[in-house]
Amino acid sequence: MQPKAIALSRQLPSTAYLRAFWFSILTLAFVIAQTIVAQARPESLAPLAEEISPSVVNITTSTTVARNTQPRGIVPEGSPFEDFFREFQDRNNNNPQQPRRSSALGSGFVISEDGFVVTNNHVIEGADEILVEFFNGNELKAEVVGTDPNTDIALLKVEADLQLPFVPFGNSDTARVGDWVIAMGNPLGQGFSVSAGIVSARNRALSGAYDDYIQTDAAINRGNSGGPLFNMNGEVIGVNTAILSPNGGSIGIGFSMASNVVTRVIDQLKEFGETRRGWLGVRIQDVTDDIAEAMGLEKVAGALVTSVPEGPAKEAGMQDGDVILNFDGVEVADTRGLVRQVGASPVGETVRVLVFREGETVTLRVTLGRREEADGAVPAAAPAPDEEAEPQTKDILGLSLQVLSDDLRAELGLEESQAGLAVTAVDEASEAFEKGLRTGDVITEAGQQTVETLADFEDRLEEVREAGRKSLLLLVRRGGDPRFVALGLTE
Repeated sequence: MQPKAIALSRQLPSTAYLRAFWFSILTLAFVIAQTIVAQARPESLAPLAEEISPSVVNITTSTTVARNTQPRGIVPEGSPFEDFFREFQDRNNNNPQQPRRSSALGSGFVISEDGFVVTNNHVIEGADEILVEFFNGNELKAEVVGTDPNTDIALLKVEADLQLPFVPFGNSDTARVGDWVIAMGNPLGQGFSVSAGIVSARNRALSGAYDDYIQTDAAINRGNSGGPLFNMNGEVIGVNTAILSPNGGSIGIGFSMASNVVTRVIDQLKEFGETRRGWLGVRIQDVTDDIAEAMGLEKVAGALVTSVPEGPAKEAGMQDGDVILNFDGVEVADTRGLVRQVGASPVGETVRVLVFREGETVTLRVTLGRREEADGAVPAAAPAPDEEAEPQTKDILGLSLQVLSDDLRAELGLEESQAGLAVTAVDEASEAFEKGLRTGDVITEAGQQTVETLADFEDRLEEVREAGRKSLLLLVRRGGDPRFVALGLTE
């Protein structure tokens, strides 16, 4: 029996042996994985940097400014040293009123062999002279082809005897969070410099309607503005534009305007010398949960139309209270997405716009206008008021409402044609106060229908309750600007 037991023990390894075996397998797999990653990642960025550096340029601008203009940033305003520095400047300036030259530095990159150069608008704005310095030290004067302050992009042109090295644009939409990127430029006036990092975030918005920034932790400092952000294929996927920093230096939060926005702007600047963005002609706001419930929308998406001034949308039959669900075949997620899509559409193009109106969808055909020609457009006048409207006040949903009279219009600074209900008081403990309604607001619609009397408002409220809705949608105007607010119904 003993030999049999020995044979059996040899056939069945011990627990410790099994653990050692699997540990060895895992260790081997880890080593193989590390080897694959090391092989996939380049040992050095030097070959790529050498390839693309000749296309990156330094930009120097000079501007004539008044001599008595104090340079910014020398001393803080109100500092005890302010008078000392002013006296020092006066002693060193024989004629304080004589104009002087001011210089600024930035970056850019060449996008064609015939000398088109891209940079930021703020780098060359107001400049009397623009010099472009190339990687080999050569300098050429540049002329401005066109600028777009909305995206902070400028297109320059230089004349060279030889074909210039240039870089292509890449597809910024394919850039993923975590992808490696390279930023190049002239940081703090130190000359050509390369920094590397990753894409930290996508689709960032700072302050503009057409913003689509790539966030990166690649070091970007003053002087990098206008320089390119490259992917690992040597393609430009962004134009370095701004940094978020408490001290003016890089803390790893930089922003580059996405190349897919830049290329559309550049194409228009080349062709027209200016931008020509599509214009729909509506004022809009995002759809919130309570607004979606109040309107009977299946999901929280789209752009809610608050006002339709004279323009393309009005001519096509769009109305206040419509929710734009689809524009030219693309689902509308929110107002920002719609603004960017409309702006990228050709002027004069007729597009299909699907809207949600009173529980149904309606398709409109809108011929787009031009955004740059529409600035300053104002909404159409509201319906004329009912002169026999009752003057009494009523408290509803935390609001004290009163029909607009001539005296009340004058008191609130409203046009004579303005109709609706004035908010004369708001209960601070109410949902209405929480959602921003204030004394002086004017309610022109309730339940997506015009209200001119208190009876109208009560009728709309009753209709909504009978329909089983949990909230009432109001169109509120303040200073002429409309917005929708959904208020929950109390029992």
